[in-house]
Amino acid sequence: MLWVDQYRWRTLELPVTTMLQDLLRRWLPPRCAACSLTAGDPLCADCEADFFPASRARCARCALPLPSPETAVCGRCLADPPHFGSTTALADYVPPIAGMVTALKFSARLDLAIVFGKLLARRAPPTAAEIVAAVPLAFERVAERGFNQSQLIARAFCGARRMPLATDLLRRIRHTLPQQSLKFDERHRNVRGAFEVTGNVRGRTLLIVDDVMTTGSTLNEIARILRQAGAAGVHNLVVARTP
Repeated sequence: MLWVDQYRWRTLELPVTTMLQDLLRRWLPPRCAACSLTAGDPLCADCEADFFPASRARCARCALPLPSPETAVCGRCLADPPHFGSTTALADYVPPIAGMVTALKFSARLDLAIVFGKLLARRAPPTAAEIVAAVPLAFERVAERGFNQSQLIARAFCGARRMPLATDLLRRIRHTLPQQSLKFDERHRNVRGAFEVTGNVRGRTLLIVDDVMTTGSTLNEIARILRQAGAAGVHNLVVARTP
């Protein structure tokens, strides 16, 4: 049975907590998460424009940076269309974004998950998607880190968009090698059969949240099994896209 975590993330927004947060924001306006120099919630206007440019030309399917906004879809997606319909990416996986993602994953900078989730909620186009889910981590990785960074980002996104989050819709059933250590073709084979769908997605449209998209192999495999399970459409939300 699919359990939808609609309210867990929002337990931090109970009335008393919200009042205290409002008072703190009046006395101590939040600083920009990128530069820490000026006020920003979560980023100042300059850092958002510099590091998360909304006008970046990208492939509509996989969010690969493109040389011209006149090109809608990259050559790879034209030649071999992925199983997902579209991808929204906040930025390229370059400094300082790469450092922010690394700090979230390996230094437990969990506040950055809120930053990324809020930005995705602001940037992602309006959607008719019914379900939001995060790319699952292997049990060993969760045990090592204590959290799944993609799920934390997804919770922040859902809190901002007032959407439900499905925490057990996808399950990783096979431990895989780190994707960054593999070549392009090896990445596809590495994640093949690594996930399963544990809830009813028939006829539904889904948003899948991840931190970094490199070749898109993981997200494509997840989209494949979701479509195989009857999903009407799958769309990706990622913090960073490798150029």
